[in-house]
Amino acid sequence: MSDLSDDQRIYWHPLLPWHAAAATAALAARARWPHALLITGRKGIGKRSLALHFARSLLCEDPRPDGNACGRCPSCGYVAAGAHPDLRLIEPAERDDDGNMKPTEAILVDRIRELIEFAQLTTHRQRAKIALIAPAEAMNTAAANALLKTLEEPPPSTYLLLVSDQSGRLPATIVSRCRILPAPEPDPEAAAAWLEARSVEHAQLLLAQAGGAPLLALDLADPAVQLEREALLDALVQPERLSPVAFGARLDAYPRDQRAARLADAVYWLLAWTADLAAVASGGAPRFNPDRRDALARLAARVAQVALFRYYRTLLRQRELLGHPLQPRLVAESLLFEYRAVFPRGRGP
Repeated sequence: MSDLSDDQRIYWHPLLPWHAAAATAALAARARWPHALLITGRKGIGKRSLALHFARSLLCEDPRPDGNACGRCPSCGYVAAGAHPDLRLIEPAERDDDGNMKPTEAILVDRIRELIEFAQLTTHRQRAKIALIAPAEAMNTAAANALLKTLEEPPPSTYLLLVSDQSGRLPATIVSRCRILPAPEPDPEAAAAWLEARSVEHAQLLLAQAGGAPLLALDLADPAVQLEREALLDALVQPERLSPVAFGARLDAYPRDQRAARLADAVYWLLAWTADLAAVASGGAPRFNPDRRDALARLAARVAQVALFRYYRTLLRQRELLGHPLQPRLVAESLLFEYRAVFPRGRGP
């Protein structure tokens, strides 16, 4: 085993079934593997697992004829244990005064400098050196600029794997230096089967809430998350009685280190609810909240559609700012006051 500290360990997850064909097709051309691969796609479809599978296969000492990892050699064992010395994971985190890694709002330039130093080292297992950046759009401007030279002139046998939920937020200078691989999404039957194999109840409803993304649906299956969803949606169905201040107080009741995550959940539910409201108001069906179909229909008859579309854009902008050090309670209250405003007074059902 290596001498890697816990913050450097990378825990491997099995390749998801809907990625198997794409992974095999990509690895069949491993002799021409790009020095930088950008894996794109929606949150919750397993892009990070796909990137780790590529890393494991590229580091494998006895790959199968189709290019996939053998699963038996020492390198495969090190990756599975999260202890391969030639593999680095770069995520939004930084070292505190005690030397421990703590989550941050962005991938800072110091982490990219660590990657550059790692890229200059000799390999331990004589196969390759691989750095995985996830999510790549979390790099701040200084970090992205620092990465450019390594992207342009990578050391021999060094591969960069970038994973992105929102590739549109990446600088064009980064994207242009990568080969892009859109991660395949599962069909609804495969996604539901995957969830049911993990004893997830109400798989179809959870998949709807997650927009068809099975890993996100697995996260949303948490009873605490569902409890918060129900509380927020119960408030949204009665905009005239909605109390943004009361919801802000509910958010403030969480420990300080959990409030940003709870705000992110609330913004997600607001985005999904607003998208469904717009769809129903236009004569369509709700995608994310089929269990609230009747309430959405009542609200759709009252909503000011132009104001609703503007509100949706506001939510999208706020989602991009979630990593910034804002006051979660004030953000939540502001968004809910704006929600109430999309229902003009005097327009009854």
